[in-house]
Amino acid sequence: MRQRYHFSGIAGAGMNPLAQLMRARGHEVQGSDRSFDQGKNQEIAARLRQLGIAVKPQDGTAVASAIDRFVFSTAVEADTPEMRAARQLGIELVARPALLAEVVNSGRPGVAVAGTSGKSSVTGMVAWIARQAGVPATVLGGAALVGEGTAGCFVAGSRDGPVVVEACESDGTLIGYRPTVGIIHNISRDHGELDALRAQFATFAGNCTKLLVNAACAEAAPLGRSRGALTYGATPDADAPLRVISAGPHRASGVLRLGSTEIKLELPQPGAHNLENATAAALVAVKLGIAPATVEAMLPHFPGVARRFEVIGTTAAGIRVVDDYAHNGQKMRATITTAQAGCDRLIAVFQPHGFGPARFLRRELGELLPRLLRSQDRFCYLEIFYAGGSVTKDISSRMLAGDLPPSLDCGYAVDHAAALRWIRSEARPGDTVLIMGARDPALPRLARAVFGALQTDQSPGPDLSIPRRAR
Repeated sequence: MRQRYHFSGIAGAGMNPLAQLMRARGHEVQGSDRSFDQGKNQEIAARLRQLGIAVKPQDGTAVASAIDRFVFSTAVEADTPEMRAARQLGIELVARPALLAEVVNSGRPGVAVAGTSGKSSVTGMVAWIARQAGVPATVLGGAALVGEGTAGCFVAGSRDGPVVVEACESDGTLIGYRPTVGIIHNISRDHGELDALRAQFATFAGNCTKLLVNAACAEAAPLGRSRGALTYGATPDADAPLRVISAGPHRASGVLRLGSTEIKLELPQPGAHNLENATAAALVAVKLGIAPATVEAMLPHFPGVARRFEVIGTTAAGIRVVDDYAHNGQKMRATITTAQAGCDRLIAVFQPHGFGPARFLRRELGELLPRLLRSQDRFCYLEIFYAGGSVTKDISSRMLAGDLPPSLDCGYAVDHAAALRWIRSEARPGDTVLIMGARDPALPRLARAVFGALQTDQSPGPDLSIPRRAR
């Protein structure tokens, strides 16, 4: 039955693919986003219009009684003009994760990729393999493939075919998924404390007809074994063990053993974590009926996922610029160590993605960064990203920088322009420059601006006007 949908927060990486899917399935779709009203993300708005999705102002005027379902992002505040209008009109309110659960639960089969880290990369790899193999799977993920935009991953498959989705635990909604195949890639402290996460993942595990669990994750492995899951990962006791041949510095390779079959994993992206991602993706692909030989043939050409160790370029002076979505301890550890393996000196900038996350991660980052960073590396905190709305601003990146020992000589940048100046003052030939952070849609532009500036700089010497340490 054709329905009319309104998506509130449609530019979000999770909302955008769902809106596209509903449109592809013949529904009438419109949407709004605060960023559009601010003149941002206009390329996303233009793409939506091309697909026949109407873009509306987020002031409540577009919410009318003709709308059947009002889909909202959990990032949208509960008391916006649109939310008030939808409630007053008695329109069905559907949270984004609930709609996503509807989609995956009806898949034949439905596959939900869960875990604190690596979900977008696993889902992106599955999307790439399935599309190249001609499998009519619908795939919905939180990050686009490199070169395919910035608003999430969407591959349109047949209505009655396989569905593969990225299932996020951040808002406590994993319990709504009842997939044919569920993956728990890892569990670590993010968005909430471990006790709450353990309970949520346990419920999710119980809802899966078949369960795949990463045995190399100390948190996930016991849960998987207690549920009779097929285990995988870089540990010899896994049912499907991964043998890492090389994790970098520029590519990664390994071998996955599934029963009597060996699947060679050759990736254009470095990092042991990416081999684990490829392992999960390969197992999902096999569950979708894709031959192991096809998986082997497709992975070497995988373009990567946007902002997941995305190499923007290498300058004539040999300075490599990398853009990455890392925003918690586990992700930052994987990204920083992968970057360090390919350079003698790392120049890293990190922007916390909100005031709540900054408070939540403060102690962990204060302990982690001094252990991760080498004496020759340089690190700078970029001021916390503020997306708008009512929040308590009782913490700043200047405070986080002050938590680090003086020996790290941590930099502080009040905005992107200051971060660019700091990088130009620090970068030397042969360095890797790493930009890390989530949510801020301008971070990819910063990474490209950094590359452009370093490419044109003849001799980027020290800029004594930049404070070297926050005070």
